[in-house]
Amino acid sequence: MAKVKAGLACLLSLLVVSPLVARNDSLVKFDGGIGVIPVSNVAVAAGVTTVSRNIVRGVNPPGQIWVIAGLTADVSSDGRIRARGRGLLLGGGNGIGTNANQSVMATLICEAAAPFTLRNTAVVPLEANGDFRIDDVLDPAPLDGCASPVLLIRNGGGAWFAAGIQKSDDND
Repeated sequence: MAKVKAGLACLLSLLVVSPLVARNDSLVKFDGGIGVIPVSNVAVAAGVTTVSRNIVRGVNPPGQIWVIAGLTADVSSDGRIRARGRGLLLGGGNGIGTNANQSVMATLICEAAAPFTLRNTAVVPLEANGDFRIDDVLDPAPLDGCASPVLLIRNGGGAWFAAGIQKSDDND
């Protein structure tokens, strides 16, 4: 009977500790999202108008504003990513409020300066209301941590539609 109790105690401790161990495998988390505004600056000097596109770490924006109601993502040190987005929809133009029949992928960029490595997931379709779920492994996987993480939600053509807001360790 003592061996059975000891075995049960051991099993119970594994069940309690296992989720904690898995949780510590997180490389970076994101909670909240920012929709894209394709133009970051317009300057007029001596009658010449200069428009600067909102390029993030070498990734171009689309031609139209996109909004996102919510975004969460958790990236593990082995490259597994689970991301959930809500309400990724056009924020302007004739298709405003629609998903424009787009599909999206997640891209993690860890470098603060060029050259940038785009770590991508497979592409998933947006639901009619702009919701999406990604449960995949980044390719390539981040090998040595992620010093300066940026998470972009991009379409199959490569334009970024939304960016994740990094969650600090203090808010777990």
